[in-house]
Amino acid sequence: MPYPTTVLEDVCFAWPDGRVVLDAASASLSGRAGLIGANGAGKSTLLRLIAGELHPDSGRLHVAGRVGVLPQHLVLQTERRVVDLLGFGLQLDALRAIEAGSTDQLHYDQLGDAWDVETRATAALAAAGLDRLGLDRSVGTLSGGEAMLVAITRLRASGPALALLDEPTNNLDAQAQGALREVLADWPGSLLVVSHDLPLLRTVEQTVELDQGRLTVYGGGYDEFRAQREREQTAAAQAVATARQVLRTEQRQRIEAETRLARSARKGRTDRANATFIGAVADERRRQAQQTAGKVRGTLDDKVRQAEERLAQAEQQLRPVTELSVELPDPRLGAGRRLAELRDPERSWIIAGPQRVALTGANGVGKTRLLETLFEPSRDSALQARPLAERIGYLPQRLDDLDDQASVLENVATTAPRRTPGEIRAQLAGFGLRGSAVERPVATLSGGERFTVVLARLLLADPAPQLVVLDEPTNNLDLQRIDGLVAALNRYRGGLLVVSHDPEFLDRIGIDTWLEVVAGPDGPRLEQRWG
Repeated sequence: MPYPTTVLEDVCFAWPDGRVVLDAASASLSGRAGLIGANGAGKSTLLRLIAGELHPDSGRLHVAGRVGVLPQHLVLQTERRVVDLLGFGLQLDALRAIEAGSTDQLHYDQLGDAWDVETRATAALAAAGLDRLGLDRSVGTLSGGEAMLVAITRLRASGPALALLDEPTNNLDAQAQGALREVLADWPGSLLVVSHDLPLLRTVEQTVELDQGRLTVYGGGYDEFRAQREREQTAAAQAVATARQVLRTEQRQRIEAETRLARSARKGRTDRANATFIGAVADERRRQAQQTAGKVRGTLDDKVRQAEERLAQAEQQLRPVTELSVELPDPRLGAGRRLAELRDPERSWIIAGPQRVALTGANGVGKTRLLETLFEPSRDSALQARPLAERIGYLPQRLDDLDDQASVLENVATTAPRRTPGEIRAQLAGFGLRGSAVERPVATLSGGERFTVVLARLLLADPAPQLVVLDEPTNNLDLQRIDGLVAALNRYRGGLLVVSHDPEFLDRIGIDTWLEVVAGPDGPRLEQRWG
């Protein structure tokens, strides 16, 4: 059975402030497709257009069948319950109201024939291995991975013709990521997945790149895409080099021709002065010389202009590299400077100096809660962290501590009150936030841009942090910005405590101590794997 196809023909869309997302974009998508592009390129906006939440300014967008959506900011909906994520919330509330004695017709209408709704909801959780959560748990008490798995369970059960998944592997542990990839490999309809998760992107049948308002569809997964892109960029670089050489040649020939024309003009003036030619003959020779010079200049100017146009066209095929480019402050820590203590009921670990510690473990085992106890001790937590440094910077998993109505510049200024707006602007440029972008309200940012603002607040804080604590830092960054973050962290000379399910990222930032949170019969405990 063929997959439903989504077709875009010359689709244009721009926000009211003039920011262009799609500029005559065309593509035909079917089967399992991965959508990639830089942070802020408009990937989430494209999903909203396909889902019908937004409408194109012009062009044609055709979607065959019903669309299901997994939103990017799911974990920020902290007041919703597990049963709401499963799609049974209204029905279960109606059932409970009726069982409590309600005779309101609205409750009967909401429930319909779903008298077994609680049983079905519980069974859906159990099928996904999540029955331990309970239907009434709020999203705010779940790990990000648990919330994502619940939502994906609901999406698959609803059976859409096309499923739109926005960063589905964010916050998932390695086991859950593997399980999700298996689910997606056997998905019963078409998929369009926004992701920077390389193992997932390698499994898709199409790779769709959104860049500067245009869509390009490549056959195969991410490895095939990269190989083809590298070939294209090698050819583009050669075309640019050739076009520049042609332009230099045409410009040189234009200068040489102008020199010859100038000599000829001087000779003509000398001949007239020496009366070599007289009367009408002199006038005719002068007129012919001027016509010849004009034709020569016009021809050569056309050649230079054509060479400039060819160079501009060739340069348009080169893709600019966009990544974080920022120098982190040096807190000048001694090797023995104690920064934090992590402990379970049996023993403790000290993070000291420029030590780099990874904290891993399954979803829901308590990693994020352990980090939070650095700032607020918890009596009911078996795992505790105690701050020993004066300055600890924290990048949380849920990016909900920004003022959505304030600008990027205003949000960053709150942690760097002694820096001038000009200094903050210069630093933000290193994070890829330039010009008018720093004046935009945070509410208008993509997930990746929002993450960049939180990261900038942390790293540009004045005074600088001695220990940087990161909870899933690669969740919202595009692949190029992950490279930039790795480079920045490798230049940082303070302590690092990082929660991540990305072993490649952890390896690249030089982790020297690896701790795992393990669930036990008496509660979670810490185990040192190496370091």
